[in-house]
Amino acid sequence: MGVIERIFGLIFGEGNMLRGTAEVFRENAEAGAQRGAAAQAQAMVQFGGEFAGTGRGRFDRLMDGINRLPRPLLALGTLGLFVSAMVDPLWFAERMQGIALVPEPLWWLLGVIVSFYFGARHQVKSQQFQQALAGSINRVPRVIDNISMLRDLRADTVRIAATGADARLTSATLHPDQNAALAAWRAKG
Repeated sequence: MGVIERIFGLIFGEGNMLRGTAEVFRENAEAGAQRGAAAQAQAMVQFGGEFAGTGRGRFDRLMDGINRLPRPLLALGTLGLFVSAMVDPLWFAERMQGIALVPEPLWWLLGVIVSFYFGARHQVKSQQFQQALAGSINRVPRVIDNISMLRDLRADTVRIAATGADARLTSATLHPDQNAALAAWRAKG
């Protein structure tokens, strides 16, 4: 039995020739998991050291703070636009008329910048800048008229109560109907 025991010891024992041969073609799962856990632990230590706050100067902290601003500012700015549209619709409409003058390539550029910042892929259509600029310039007179009409709607605008060419409205303002409460008040005084 000594010979058979030696053969089995060589194949399955401490030297384990069978395991060594198999690991040439297929990774040992347990050893691979241990290496993966060690690599992950080392990465976490390195990552933690990056954000530990020790040894970092004011500039690094400032840049970290600035890098965290765009998303909240975009979200709060959008909500602010909705609030301003409800609080003062005429002011909001005037600003939106100004935005109508922004040329389309500039909108594409803004989309590229925002998409790039947030990691999204963005394909830009190739358009001619001169055509968009000409279209934008053609809209200027209409936008100016719209802003003028919006300003005429303000309650604090001079001549807001002007009757214009309406004779009936002019007559009604010059000769108002009798106000019974006002007449009684004047009679008491």
